[in-house]
Amino acid sequence: MDTPIGREIGDFLRSRRARIRPEEVGLPGHGRRRVPGLRREEVAQLAGVSVDYYIRLEQGRGPSVSDAVLDAIGRVLRLDDTEQEYLRKVARPGARRPSAGPRAAADGPAAQKVRPGLRLLLDTLDRAPAFVLGHRMDVLAWNDLGDAVVGFSRLAPRDRNIPRQVFLDPRARETYPEWPAVAAETVAHLRLYAGNHPQDPQLATLVGELSLASEDFRRLWADHQVREKSHGDKRLVHPVVGELALPYETLTVAGEPDQMLVVYTPEPGSRTEERLKLLASWAATPAAPQA
Repeated sequence: MDTPIGREIGDFLRSRRARIRPEEVGLPGHGRRRVPGLRREEVAQLAGVSVDYYIRLEQGRGPSVSDAVLDAIGRVLRLDDTEQEYLRKVARPGARRPSAGPRAAADGPAAQKVRPGLRLLLDTLDRAPAFVLGHRMDVLAWNDLGDAVVGFSRLAPRDRNIPRQVFLDPRARETYPEWPAVAAETVAHLRLYAGNHPQDPQLATLVGELSLASEDFRRLWADHQVREKSHGDKRLVHPVVGELALPYETLTVAGEPDQMLVVYTPEPGSRTEERLKLLASWAATPAAPQA
C-alpha cells in the first residue's frame, strides 16, 4: 500500500537497525558504513536466519514468519514488549483482528459510538477530568470537568482529535509546557494504532494532513516509535486557573477494544486538585451537546 502508513515492516525494521551500534552486539564498529547502525546481513547473522530470508521479510514479501524468528530479530534489535508486539502485527497482516466484512476492509473501521453506560460512568467522575478516545485518537465523549480542562465542546467535531490538537492548534505549545514529550508520545501511540489498522483510509488522510502541516510531525512519524499510553503524567496550562499537574490512567473499554477511557487523577490535597475544584464550579453549567 503506497501511502504514508504503507511499507510498515521495512520502515520499522530499518529504523530499529539504525539505532543499534555494531559494537553493542559484539561486532566491529570500525570501517565505512553507508547507513548508521546494523546492516541487514548482520541482523540476519545474529538472528540465525539467512540474509535472503531477512531481506525478503524487510521488504514485506517474505513467507509467513514464525514467532521464534520474530523474537530472535526482536532480541537483536532490542525491541521492548510494545515494539515486539507491533513487529508481529506488521509482519503478519493476515493475522490481525478480522474486519466486520468486505466493506469495512475497504472503508476502514466503522464509526464508533459510546454506549450509554460509559457516558453515565463519565458523569459519575465529577472530581476527575475524563474522556473517551476512539479510532485515530478521536475524542468520542467527555465529562464536564474534562471539557473544562481541554475544551472539547468548543471544537468542531472533526477537530476533536488529539493529534490534530497537538500539532495543528496554535495554542498547543502554550497549553503543554512539555510539548516535545507530548508530541512524541502522541505520534508513538498513533503509530501503534496504524499497526492495528493499516487499511484505515481516514488514518492515511490524517497522517497526510499532519505531515503537510507540521515538520515536527513528519520527523516524529519517520522515527517509527511505538508506545502505549497506559499511564503517565501531563502538565497543562489552563487560561483560567493556570498550571495543572495531571497524572493519568488509560483503561481499555471492555467490549470495545479500540476505545480507551482516559482519567486524570490529581494528587489529593494538591494545588491542582484545588484548581480543579474551581474549574468544576465554573463548568457547572449545561454542557454543549456532544456530536
